[in-house]
Amino acid sequence: MRHSLPLLPQFYVTAPQPCPYLDGRVERKLFTALQGDQAIPLNDALSKQGFRRSQNVLYRPSCAECTSCYSARIRVADFKPSRSQKRIWRRNAHLGRETSTPWATEDQFQLFRAYLDARHADGGMADMDIFEFAAMIEETPVRSRVIEYYRPGQEGSNRRVLSAVCLTDVLDDGLSMVYSFFEPDSQGNSPGTYIILDHIEIAREAGLPYVYLGYWVPGSSKMGYKSRFAALEVFRNGGWHDIGDPGRYATRIDPMSSEPISDQVARISLPDMVRTMRDQARGPGGEST
Repeated sequence: MRHSLPLLPQFYVTAPQPCPYLDGRVERKLFTALQGDQAIPLNDALSKQGFRRSQNVLYRPSCAECTSCYSARIRVADFKPSRSQKRIWRRNAHLGRETSTPWATEDQFQLFRAYLDARHADGGMADMDIFEFAAMIEETPVRSRVIEYYRPGQEGSNRRVLSAVCLTDVLDDGLSMVYSFFEPDSQGNSPGTYIILDHIEIAREAGLPYVYLGYWVPGSSKMGYKSRFAALEVFRNGGWHDIGDPGRYATRIDPMSSEPISDQVARISLPDMVRTMRDQARGPGGEST
């Protein structure tokens, strides 16, 4: 029997599983596939609504009893580094940057493995092999770049050493940092913070208004650093709002905190291209054809 892929995005919900950010919580995600000509406009549109990309999937937390994950982005024009961030910038001045199309290399994978073993040995990506890593980097249906950071090698050597990597999507309104990793031994120089600062500079030079950081989770030690950036917005109640005081965000469990999935999907705004396809599929009477 012949099967055809649907023209319109279909939304699904994952089965509940342990939350990687808050102990004792259960996470659930709303997700849709990225495919065909609609992939780029759909990624642009849904990123503005709190979704994140992983390979050819867009997802957003949709937990049944918890709303503690907030998509976060920095307003580039309003950002001013703190004194500690200025020091971090100077400490990493020796790093060189190179940008390329998404292509996985052996050096990247070795750095990735060292990063996971040192910082996330018990995480969901701990068992990734080189083929899964290559898929993470290369399987992208949208505008993506690999941004590599190199440090000088030993004195007297012309060899450079790969120090950090970030897989980055280029949206119509900003840069979305999909995943980054770095040398564990460089942690004292705060390379994660430096990569964000450098992305702010790249976005400023490109005239892009935002840098998307992924999810900020109050109460999570893994995600707390994001709230230290000025001009930070979080997506809540259907729109972007200045984060304000990070301490006022609660992390309690509330069975009434999450909307029904059908209501969440109904409120998703699709790009013009996809809306036109939907209307054509419905036909003149408003019914699906």
